[in-house]
Amino acid sequence: MSPGERAESLVAEFGITSPAELDIVAFAYDAGLEVVFDDLEGCDATLVGFKNRGIATIRRSDVAGRERFSIGHEMGHWEMHRGKSFRCRVDDPSDNLASDRALEKHADEYAAHLLMPRPLLMPMVKSVGKPAFRHVNEFAEVFRTSRTAMCIRLAQIDTLPVIAACYWGSALRWVARAPDVPKKWFVKSKLDDDSLAFDVLKHGKESQGKQPAEVWFDNDGVDEYEVLECSARGREGEVLVLIYLTDIEMMTARSNRSRDDERSFGFRGSASRRW
Repeated sequence: MSPGERAESLVAEFGITSPAELDIVAFAYDAGLEVVFDDLEGCDATLVGFKNRGIATIRRSDVAGRERFSIGHEMGHWEMHRGKSFRCRVDDPSDNLASDRALEKHADEYAAHLLMPRPLLMPMVKSVGKPAFRHVNEFAEVFRTSRTAMCIRLAQIDTLPVIAACYWGSALRWVARAPDVPKKWFVKSKLDDDSLAFDVLKHGKESQGKQPAEVWFDNDGVDEYEVLECSARGREGEVLVLIYLTDIEMMTARSNRSRDDERSFGFRGSASRRW
């Protein structure tokens, strides 16, 4: 059973039918994990345990959803990696302080599915078609998580042909794609001056609209296609982007890029978070 399946199995066991019922502290307590809050330095959460009891210390935060995701992340470690101790930077995959990234991705996946379970999120997504950032904001508020976490989760649930990405300045920081999006469509490592995201980065106003696909991809023949771009400010210096592949041919076109191209950056695929 995958980390996500384990998390959603727990949600089902509790009989939860509404996002309001997703009490992350209660989940932790039921699993034998005490949650305490402190002014940690150098990490967002720590986990220590012995046998069937543990303590997750969570850094206090005013950022919406950060504490909840941190708790969910440590629950993932507790459920899957019991016997180990962790110091985690659980709000940013590219800056994670843990030494074992595979375990951190497991914990991220567990947290994302626990806080934004597919059975509860998917109907909301389908009700609006292709979510813009106003919808992302609404979903994040309902599920009490961050906008960044919600963007990545939209790609994970695989109901839309979407790529989520984050740029710091004009440089690509991370990207998450829906599993069905062909690997050949790999976004540029630097923001194109003609992208809406470039304007958002400079002026701060959220923006969305159709764009030539060549603004986002370097593939041969890309000038034949259009995409729908939604862009908004993330944290300081960041811009978040949702790129919807609206031309069906983009989902079936043969690949002309190497998987090695994707390994040039640290955070790839339809993996987790953090948001």
